[in-house]
Amino acid sequence: MLAIRNAAGVARELWAERRFAEMARRGAGLLYATRVTIGLRRDLGVPCPVPSAKIPIEVRPLRDADLPHLFPEDRSGLSRKERLELDTRRFHLRAGIPTCWVALDGRTGTPCYMQWLMGASHNRLIQETFPPRWFPELAPDEALLENAYTPAAYRGQGIMSCAMALIAERAAGIGAARVITFVENANVPSLRGCAKAGFSPHLARVERRALLDTIRLRRFEPYDAARHAHP
Repeated sequence: MLAIRNAAGVARELWAERRFAEMARRGAGLLYATRVTIGLRRDLGVPCPVPSAKIPIEVRPLRDADLPHLFPEDRSGLSRKERLELDTRRFHLRAGIPTCWVALDGRTGTPCYMQWLMGASHNRLIQETFPPRWFPELAPDEALLENAYTPAAYRGQGIMSCAMALIAERAAGIGAARVITFVENANVPSLRGCAKAGFSPHLARVERRALLDTIRLRRFEPYDAARHAHP
């Protein structure tokens, strides 16, 4: 039922925006679709300069006082996609994995980015919180950097690459030598941002969905640019 409600919401939005070709493509995808997500990895032993953002930023763990800035109560002006993005991050927050980091606008102290840095000690919570085979089990020297979010007012300022690089370096504090993250192969801007932060492809999560998402199969396989890069 959730898949049907989501599909109906997307269809209404696309119809209102007269995006009929995309509406037809998404309709076909409800019957059968393959989604490829790239697993990227950064080796903390390899020096990587921190990319510059257009504003000064610093990173620290999330505090309760940051929440109103990241999760506004008034969401009336947000698109369906934006609300879904926020709902996903709030769900992660409520899962009780206490490793969310934020980047602060150095001029005002306002949170301008958030992302979770999770270590092998959180493997059980990660596997219980997310769908089966959404993330691999972390090795003792690995960390997972996930669920990035930049408020709309701060987008387009190079914050993601800078913040990712800074937060990834904090993984050494939890005993990690490598950091991994996952990005859909169609999300070219985020893939470029990850590359600037020192991440490169090494794994692919291939998901096949059919019959209104009632059938889902996922597997991990070594990354192959010829098969896994977005067409």
